[in-house]
Amino acid sequence: MKELEIGRMLRAGTSGFVAGCRVSQLDGPSFGAMIRVPLDDVYQIYGLIYDIHIDDDGLVRQLVAAEGVQENIIADNRFNRNVPIEMSVMSVGYKEDGRIYHLLPPRPALSLDLIFLCDSDEIREFTGEGRFGYFRHILRASDLPVGDLLAAHLMKAKRAYAESGDETWYDSAVQELIVLLRDDYGTLMNVLNSIAEI
Repeated sequence: MKELEIGRMLRAGTSGFVAGCRVSQLDGPSFGAMIRVPLDDVYQIYGLIYDIHIDDDGLVRQLVAAEGVQENIIADNRFNRNVPIEMSVMSVGYKEDGRIYHLLPPRPALSLDLIFLCDSDEIREFTGEGRFGYFRHILRASDLPVGDLLAAHLMKAKRAYAESGDETWYDSAVQELIVLLRDDYGTLMNVLNSIAEI
């Protein structure tokens, strides 16, 4: 499958990073999507998109206040603008020397490194490793909409597994979440209510 490049690194730390993309690249990334950042031939970082942010600039502020803005001006501003669309990404693991770890990466990516959307095979490879160890990174993010993020991620992963004929991964993932949140009833109900939409 052809790699789908969705942007470049703006800034990074070990727990997460922000990537930028052009409007024309916005078809690929979405909330809850799994991405990867290959740093060299043997090391790459995996993450989940938890926010997509579009900043304004001086021209947008002027256009919003103007009356009767022509469609070609709006299209020009959307597709030729220099302000990137920013995607905030939570690091959920890495791959080194062919082995996947559901740990925070030992080193972050660098500015302008390429970001790729994971295809179904890559989603299955990452999520199928171990016992859902990467869930802890999501669950400890108390300032994020954890239920919605998990629901979006699980929906995409469930589709990836269904493509390979595996209908059991999703049920195992939900059971693991119930076990992990058994002592946090509020978060458990929030997560279960969100994934009930799948």
